[in-house]
Amino acid sequence: MAPMSVGNGATLPVTFRALEENLKIDRRVTRFVLPLGATITMDGTALYEAVAVIFIAQLHNIKLTLLELLTISVTTTVASIGSGSVPAGLDTIVIVLTTVGLPAKDLSLLLTVDWLLDRIRTSVNVLGDGFGAGIIHHLTRDSLVEADNEELIRQIKEDIR
Repeated sequence: MAPMSVGNGATLPVTFRALEENLKIDRRVTRFVLPLGATITMDGTALYEAVAVIFIAQLHNIKLTLLELLTISVTTTVASIGSGSVPAGLDTIVIVLTTVGLPAKDLSLLLTVDWLLDRIRTSVNVLGDGFGAGIIHHLTRDSLVEADNEELIRQIKEDIR
């Protein structure tokens, strides 16, 4: 679904089903982690924006310093978080270009391939959300089983009374 979609939010129902039914990840984990991840963890978007800004700099034969690369990394990360699950990150690329003092006039070059790259970055974002849910499930598995057992014991005690 992610390669055909243009936003993380649109893939949530399919991602829920895939993680809960196929990978047997606890529903409590997926229902908490995936919506949060669809809003905050935009790793594909951050990577795309950073590469796009560096591409535009190279197009103009502008050598970027280590500080400028660090600024690009931090700015794209923050901008991608702020973009939510909205498709097309071209608006945030303008912010990053302005931050490092690069011309935004060549943004139209990216527009020609953005429809394809948007699907790829959505796939990367959804994959990152899935990995996050899997890691959280692995780390909390024992606590979840313990919580289930405590709830079962509480219900049995209520039934006995």
